Amino acid sequence: MTKTADNVNPHIYEKGSERQITSAEHDEELIDEFDAREIFDLIRNINDPEHPLTLEELRVVEESNIAVDNKENRVTVYFTPTIPHCSMATLIGLSIRVQLIRALPSRFKVTVEVSEGTHVSEHAVNKQLADKERVAAALENNNLVQIINQCIAVM
Repeated sequence: MTKTADNVNPHIYEKGSERQITSAEHDEELIDEFDAREIFDLIRNINDPEHPLTLEELRVVEESNIAVDNKENRVTVYFTPTIPHCSMATLIGLSIRVQLIRALPSRFKVTVEVSEGTHVSEHAVNKQLADKERVAAALENNNLVQIINQCIAVM
């Protein structure tokens, strides 16, 4: 039996523009700290597990929902599922988390959470995403890692 998508007709938004690289970014003498736009650029093209669309196109991730604290080495991403009962919320959160863990220096603590009030099981999903042991166990599951890798693959 084939499972149908939770949200068979999602609203699709236009992609934003790519960040323009300035001359200051080429200056090796300047300290180049991470900012919300840089984190957004790392996760904007993650593919939704149910649709041939990116998380940006579905507005699951937005730059305004990202916080970066370079002094405390923390990155926090809040994401918004397309529907309140999205069964893929944990998988989407894992995909965001894996992409950031792979792309950022190891000094950063990455936190990924469902935006408040946007999912019927937000507390359960956030608890799963915050549990290091559960995340580690999930990433030992080859089938799950394969799905995550498909989501974060740049097309």
